[in-house]
Amino acid sequence: MQQETGESDSARGLRSPLPEQRRIEKEAFQEGWRASASTIPAVLAWGVVSGMAMVKSGMSIFQSLGMSLLVYAGSAQFAVLPLLAVGTPLLVVFFTAMIVNLRFIIFSAAVAPHFEHLPWYRRIWYGFFNGDISMAFFPQRFPPSTFGQPAGKIGYFSAICYPGWLAWQLGATIGILLASQIPESWNIGFAGTLALIAIMIPMTSSLPALAGVVVSGTVAVLALELPYRLGLLLAMVLGMSAAMLADKLLPGKDEEEELAA
Repeated sequence: MQQETGESDSARGLRSPLPEQRRIEKEAFQEGWRASASTIPAVLAWGVVSGMAMVKSGMSIFQSLGMSLLVYAGSAQFAVLPLLAVGTPLLVVFFTAMIVNLRFIIFSAAVAPHFEHLPWYRRIWYGFFNGDISMAFFPQRFPPSTFGQPAGKIGYFSAICYPGWLAWQLGATIGILLASQIPESWNIGFAGTLALIAIMIPMTSSLPALAGVVVSGTVAVLALELPYRLGLLLAMVLGMSAAMLADKLLPGKDEEEELAA
């Protein structure tokens, strides 16, 4: 009822659209937070492991803090730390990080059309926070059919990205400062992996998603020995391809769309 009243007032020019937009974004932020809050413990755990790994690889506290703030990509950090520790040429370190992070190009291509109404500097800002967690939630809430409908997207995207970034920085700082105090036998990294699995399982709610998980998981194990962690990239590409193929071939989608129409 409140929403109907607000839209009516706005349509008659009795109420500025700005408060209405703020209300929509605020409600979207709350919705995004409720959807993604369960990922915070996993991100925090991964941040602690990342901070410990940076210090134990020989980096100073300030170098570790700087890397945590500037390089918001845990998999790339874990990939390049062993290379930095043995003095690998920076060009090799750079290309290794680029290869591990290639999936973010796909992520950006999927999310960018939702924010094309924003100026470039704001798109760069939101692009910095785009990652695995945001891709797990945002496309489900805002599928491609919502292109050109910006209402609520900034609020929702902010809710699933900003708390995760803060949790990552907090975890990394804890790991950096307490690297010498936290024994590796605690297996904090394994706890983070378990938490991510617990998040992933409920989200695998359709046959195309299950096909993508099975294919990507199988390929990731089989391609474990590929250099520069290319197996992760291969698993991601083949997993997404399998999910898209299953979504195209499996029956039922067209019937659901017809019923919805």
